[in-house]
Amino acid sequence: MATASPLRVIQFGLGPIGSAIARHVCERPGLDLVGAVDIAPSLVGRDAGDVLGLGPLGFPVVSSLPECLALTHADAVTHATASYMDLFKGQIIEILEAGLHVVSTAEELSFPWLDHAADAREIDAAAKRAGRTALATGVNPGFLLDALPLTLTAICQRVDHISVARTIDASARRGPFQAKIGAGMTVDAFQAKMAAGRMGHVGLRESMGMVFGTLGRSLTRVESHVEPIVASKQIATEYYRVLPGQVMGLKQVAQGYEDGECFVSFTFVAALEVDEEADVIEISGVPPLRMVLKGTNGDLATVAIIVNAIRNVVDAPTGLVCMRDLPLVTHW
Repeated sequence: MATASPLRVIQFGLGPIGSAIARHVCERPGLDLVGAVDIAPSLVGRDAGDVLGLGPLGFPVVSSLPECLALTHADAVTHATASYMDLFKGQIIEILEAGLHVVSTAEELSFPWLDHAADAREIDAAAKRAGRTALATGVNPGFLLDALPLTLTAICQRVDHISVARTIDASARRGPFQAKIGAGMTVDAFQAKMAAGRMGHVGLRESMGMVFGTLGRSLTRVESHVEPIVASKQIATEYYRVLPGQVMGLKQVAQGYEDGECFVSFTFVAALEVDEEADVIEISGVPPLRMVLKGTNGDLATVAIIVNAIRNVVDAPTGLVCMRDLPLVTHW
């Protein structure tokens, strides 16, 4: 790691995940939280530490990056605002043009060359002009469905097929996550919102692109579908009350093909009161591999990988990168 003195970090976005990232930055030796940006009127002007539940930190939450940089200087921004390219692209470019590295939770930025190639080129050019680096990562996309199975292929002589199945009990997850999986909706409302394209898990296609591209495969077709999981009894969480017949979660399946042959299969299940959580990676090839990972807390894991990646990003070549481009990201 090139930096001996603490890296100065600004948190951009103070929703549940952004706030958790900011708190972990404060906990981590080698990092200093020096600024916080969010547009929520209820947060702007308040001491950032009070907003984060840490006690005063001596600087306020402000509504824009220029306001923040008028009060302090920084090395990097941890960014957690939106999943979709049209919502976060301007923020990422603004951060880079301000001369700051950025590590983001934005799913569509994790491997944007498949569906957002023109936007990716624009962000990459902005990063290179500024001499800075941009990365998006998280538990998924960023690790469980892409970086981890790709790492496992290092001990394979041949890879014929990769399958990853992720099952999540969403009961104790944050409110926005429960909303994203349709908790409490009618089946008709769920189907309508899915058709509009702004609900459900984001990132299966990005993970697919990273796996195919890294292994030198040609992704010729992706088939995907989403179905609601319907409650058979009443379920209550901190955020929602789900009646029998209403949606309690979802199942998403994506399959990636090369010339008519399925090479990658992803299954993502997130629902309330799931019996058993697990992440299962299976690689058909020589040798065949099966890995079962238990205890993955998606929120804690995303916060951890964002913070753990900061130093790698600061040390990386300039431009827009993804997890396959970095040296091994570890706790430090």
